[in-house]
Amino acid sequence: MRITGRCHCSQVSYEAEIDPERVSICHCTDCQSLTGSPFRVTALTGRDQIRQTGAPPKLYEKRGDNGAIRLQYFCPNCGSPLFATGQGAAFETWGIRWGSIDQRAELTPSRQKWTRSAAPWIGEIGDLPGSQGE
Repeated sequence: MRITGRCHCSQVSYEAEIDPERVSICHCTDCQSLTGSPFRVTALTGRDQIRQTGAPPKLYEKRGDNGAIRLQYFCPNCGSPLFATGQGAAFETWGIRWGSIDQRAELTPSRQKWTRSAAPWIGEIGDLPGSQGE
């Protein structure tokens, strides 16, 4: 599936080819801290399937709970998270942050990981009252 995406201020943009079956939710504590929310949704693809079309993102390196270094790319202007990858062989697989994808409404996660760190109330949000707007 061909996608396009950008950060919140549109300074950093990209095009990519992804497999819509490779979308996942991560509940790890790093993803919670980096997003300020209970989980992060990511579409995985090969590094060679992403083409930057705007300004380059900024890089932040973080050692994960498993000891591996994770490379986190984000907009240097608005701070929107965009991509993540690892080092060595892991550098060939990149995660594109779901919130930056223009076609995100077409992408449904197919799995979850690090569920032991999931917020205990996460499975109950479907029962909360909601509205279509504010």
